[in-house]
Amino acid sequence: MLNRLISLFAGKQPNPAAVALYRRIVEQSRQPDFYARHGVPDSLDGRFDMIVLHAFLVMRRLRVIGSEAARQLSQELFDLLFADMDNNLREIGVGDLGVGKRVKKMAQAFYGRVEAYEAGLTATDDAILTDALTRNLYGTTQPALPNQLAMAAYMRAAEAHLAALPEIRILAGNVDFPAPPT
Repeated sequence: MLNRLISLFAGKQPNPAAVALYRRIVEQSRQPDFYARHGVPDSLDGRFDMIVLHAFLVMRRLRVIGSEAARQLSQELFDLLFADMDNNLREIGVGDLGVGKRVKKMAQAFYGRVEAYEAGLTATDDAILTDALTRNLYGTTQPALPNQLAMAAYMRAAEAHLAALPEIRILAGNVDFPAPPT
């Protein structure tokens, strides 16, 4: 994956911390329990949404750090995410003319999810967060409410876990996440 990401930046070496963060986000997003136990659609949309969910959590933590280094790392993480999405679309056969439109639509979806998840995590109860998860993570399915509640609890646990990590560790690209809900 690292070599493929480096090639996406036309020879420019991407920030190793951003690559490490993105790698951990993708690894966590691919945990089978999210799909098998919690009804996240095992599809392109479902996998995209799991990556967005985890990227949001990391970027939110970077925003809390608030330094210029954290802001820059967040931007580099965003750039890697969408370079990878662009590459993935090309690999599945989307033509050059369609890639730009699809990536633009994905970026709009990303920003919409960020807004919805931010509102959900800021709220005192889980109603807004479960509604956001229903619309986004489970948008193509009819999930059982326990799945949304479990994922809302997971998001809160992941947020708390990331908040407890030392800033220096996060800025070095060294994050981990709690286990998927059981």
